[in-house]
Amino acid sequence: MSYPITLIPGDGIGPEVTGATRKCVDALDVDIAWDVHTAGETAYEQEGELLPAHTVEAIKKNKVALKGPITTPVGKGFRSINVTIRQMFDLFVCLRPVKSLRIPGVPFHDVDLVVMRENTEDLYSGVEFEAGSDEAEKLISTMNGMSRAQIRQGSALSIKPISRYASARIAKFACEYALKNKRKKVTCIHKANIMKCSDGLFLRTFMDVAKSYEEKIIVKDAIVDNLSMQLVKRPGHFDILVLPNLYGDIVSDLAAGLIGGLGLAAGANIGDEIAVFEPTHGSAPKYAGKNKVNPAATIFSAVLMLKHLGEYEKAVQLENATREVIEEGKSVTYDLKDDRDDPSAVSTDEMAQAICEKIKSKASA
Repeated sequence: MSYPITLIPGDGIGPEVTGATRKCVDALDVDIAWDVHTAGETAYEQEGELLPAHTVEAIKKNKVALKGPITTPVGKGFRSINVTIRQMFDLFVCLRPVKSLRIPGVPFHDVDLVVMRENTEDLYSGVEFEAGSDEAEKLISTMNGMSRAQIRQGSALSIKPISRYASARIAKFACEYALKNKRKKVTCIHKANIMKCSDGLFLRTFMDVAKSYEEKIIVKDAIVDNLSMQLVKRPGHFDILVLPNLYGDIVSDLAAGLIGGLGLAAGANIGDEIAVFEPTHGSAPKYAGKNKVNPAATIFSAVLMLKHLGEYEKAVQLENATREVIEEGKSVTYDLKDDRDDPSAVSTDEMAQAICEKIKSKASA
């Protein structure tokens, strides 16, 4: 079976890590037709658009995309293209598995978590009002007339919408994922002790949905700050974590730190019809073109993509080959060495080639 896949190289190191990943996927002999399109700063420089219409149409048509990191300005400029794509295609689940690897400097060897972040609401919904704007001042005056808690004039505002609809579907997805993947526990993460309306609704909805699954999986909840402390003390205690958008973004980075960093952390954004797979790290423009960055996060994202396509055996081959190369510690990039200045560190392409050779040797064995 042939799979048309939209490939978006992205910005900065994106073309390098997606190129390395494409090489590894092609070594599996899966019939993939790569359909290459642009987005982000690269697209803007070439075409004058951050998210060109042809890229949007390719994602719609092919239903599956593999995307490199895209630059997002901090505190100014355009909003995140990553968030735009997730909202445009209603990719309501951000799936980020983290699993221990035996590499230098990583103390935990029992981490096997899946972070599931609700992708469409919360503070990332984009409902914001600039400080001092007429809209912000009108909204502040209105809310001050409705609440005992008062907002200072001149404040900037970000609105945190949480709906029962979105909370229910991420809860159902998490419970169904647990059953399908033989996971034992699903924990809802929240701050409902303080935000009783928004996070309270998220928690109540999760528990309502989870009632139907309590005979098959363990259902728990945890307050997000306590969870953060518990994760760095005993990460093996947790299994699947379900979180609103902002907490999910933060906790998924924390969890990635437990296994060695964002360079090893895969990501998937999944909706009812469309899925976009991407590494969780940024575009690292200072390393662009140097052929030295670790491609593992993008390769592990391709593993998730292959599982989504139903190519489970090929996905396991790619995952195992990548893990073996990393744990052997020979043909790896500088960040995976005990000493980051180790002269034996290899390039992005050389690490990808080592993974390809591992795949081929296993296939011929």
